[in-house]
Amino acid sequence: MIVLLNQFLLLAAALFSIGVYGVIARRNGVAVLMSIELILNAVNINLIAFSAVHGDLSGQVFALFVIAIAAAEVGVGLAIVLAIYRNRHSVDLDELDLMKG
Repeated sequence: MIVLLNQFLLLAAALFSIGVYGVIARRNGVAVLMSIELILNAVNINLIAFSAVHGDLSGQVFALFVIAIAAAEVGVGLAIVLAIYRNRHSVDLDELDLMKG
């Protein structure tokens, strides 16, 4: 079974579109973090697909770096969401302007 490059690109475009919609439309902090992860996974699919087509490992190495950065982003993002929840008892991102000092 042969999987073409355009099938990977369509999958990545769909994931990226769903992620962008989630970032724009969601108010929940955890849902926004999950949407950012979808965007990063779409980028990783593109990197690995182009790397496989061109026979070069640099795209796959760069995808590993993106995964490491995404893991750090999730750790920091969840810590921020937990701090917001402790102060506001809600993770609604629309209420963050009330925390201005």
